[in-house]
Amino acid sequence: MRINSFLLLSCILFFLIEGRSQHQVDVLIIGAGAGGTSAAIQAARMGAKVQIIESTTWLGGMLTSAGVSAIDGNHEMPSGIWGEFRQKLRDHYGGPKALATGWVSHTLFEPSVGNKILQEMAKLPDLDIAFNAVYTKIEKDIEGWKVVYKQNEKTYSVMAKILIDATEIGELLPIVGADFRLGMDSKKDSGEKEAPEMPNGSVQDLTYVLILKDVGTKNARKGLVKRPKNYDPKVYECACKREDGEMFGGVSNCEQMLNYGKLPNNKYMINWPNCGNDFYIDWPNMTAAERQEKLKEAKAFTQGFVYYIQNELGFKNLRVADEFPTKDNFPMIPYDREARRVKGKAFLTVNHIERPYDHNLYRTGIAVGDYPIDHHRDKNPDGTPEIDFINIRVPSYNVPLGSLIPNELENFIVSEKNISVSNIANGATRLQPVVLGIGQAAGALAATSIRENQKPSEVSIRKVQNALLKNNAYLMPFIDVKIEDPAFALMQRIGATGILKGYGIPYKWANQTWFYPENMVSEHEWKQGLLPYYPEIEKIHASGTGVTLPFITSVVQIIDPDYPISSIQESWTSWNIAQPFDEKTSLNRRTVSILTDRILNPFEREIDFYGNLRDE
Repeated sequence: MRINSFLLLSCILFFLIEGRSQHQVDVLIIGAGAGGTSAAIQAARMGAKVQIIESTTWLGGMLTSAGVSAIDGNHEMPSGIWGEFRQKLRDHYGGPKALATGWVSHTLFEPSVGNKILQEMAKLPDLDIAFNAVYTKIEKDIEGWKVVYKQNEKTYSVMAKILIDATEIGELLPIVGADFRLGMDSKKDSGEKEAPEMPNGSVQDLTYVLILKDVGTKNARKGLVKRPKNYDPKVYECACKREDGEMFGGVSNCEQMLNYGKLPNNKYMINWPNCGNDFYIDWPNMTAAERQEKLKEAKAFTQGFVYYIQNELGFKNLRVADEFPTKDNFPMIPYDREARRVKGKAFLTVNHIERPYDHNLYRTGIAVGDYPIDHHRDKNPDGTPEIDFINIRVPSYNVPLGSLIPNELENFIVSEKNISVSNIANGATRLQPVVLGIGQAAGALAATSIRENQKPSEVSIRKVQNALLKNNAYLMPFIDVKIEDPAFALMQRIGATGILKGYGIPYKWANQTWFYPENMVSEHEWKQGLLPYYPEIEKIHASGTGVTLPFITSVVQIIDPDYPISSIQESWTSWNIAQPFDEKTSLNRRTVSILTDRILNPFEREIDFYGNLRDE
């Protein structure tokens, strides 16, 4: 039987075309914001084949594409990819002082420079980025995920084992059928005394940022923004008239208001909350088209604020900078402070942040933050329940791995402001360095899942944490345990077991947790920390005096009678511990961490998503 040659040729062409438009990856990430970019870099560095689908032409999301290029928090905790990114900024501008241009942050930079740095960091053999691409269909099957997307008017499809939602507002959650929270949680749901009695769908104000540039006094009127329709100067009148502005360091004049977000090269980030350009959009109750229309109003509101700055306040030397690849010079996306939040394997609330050692969740930490609870809610016309967020005093904190993994949905991870966290706690976890850390953890989790041939929900938490430690990421928010310390990873591991705990201090806009590596450890403190792991040492006598080598030896002999005592000295000398090797010296927390980790290795004990030890 002869085959029609035209039909055969058509079939061959069809398969060739389809072959070009379909491909397979290990990890597919939708959204190249702070979390998505960080996740992609980490997963690709660990050997996973990764693709990002991004609707803009930039990487970085709120860091760059939204123009929020003044970093909030983590100045003393340069964890992982955040620390790497900051160092590249310092190299570009000429050191730390060159980034400390505005008073709101120690690290301010031009968004376009941030994007270029992230683009360089993302040049990896196993990482492919589809820019100007929009997903059109997402399907799940037994093998993983199939996503169809459009790029430059062409349609492509990609198969992936793991899908990561790195969108700014958690837009994939309803599409893939993941349970999520949205808006303010009730006191009953979150268990937070600060939460309202009843839940509501109110989300934080967003901001359409603009970057201005000081062009001097020439051409004083040329290039000023146009007066927008419905402009009302009264809504901006208190922007720089606060005399007792304790929250922002006593803002008393307009120049100080502008210097809040002063960037290198005489540029200014306009992202001002007090009678500034925050804007409320009830996007959870809008279609995508309705949201886009409302965002036009947010742009006009920011334009009105800039018009006010130029004309009412007299700063005609400031012009809208040519910072973004857009026709109107606005950022490509708004700064969304809140998203749909997945219901995950762990639920981080302000209770865990306020009192971490009342719970075991801290043991599962994969990202750290020190910024306080900070909500922007002034522009909601319907109002929200009164919560004095700034007076919720918390120490620095960590984010649990289980908050990245949905309760029921497999092979799906979140890596942005869409983690399993309460509405109140989101006021701290939404900040740029934290989201970079969340993304890095999502990438490590995905890559470990691929490597171990396990679902993300089945992967060892300790394996993910160790992968992060290898990449200089913090598990515990210890301000005085520096990456440069040779025992950094060991102190982090012992801190994450809870055998030696940190001391948290709420401190203004940079909360702290101290480990005190040089402080003495008492026998009682060490024994109490070890008991959950080794209950057989219950009867050993432990005083308030300092731990010594003989005491360590006595404890080790009970836990493991066959352990060669000579190995204790080997551990001591191999780590070049600064303290002298003798039997009388009271040992400090660094030394005890090293010996505990090297001899007993309690970090190998598996834990569940709430930090409880798994039954052996």
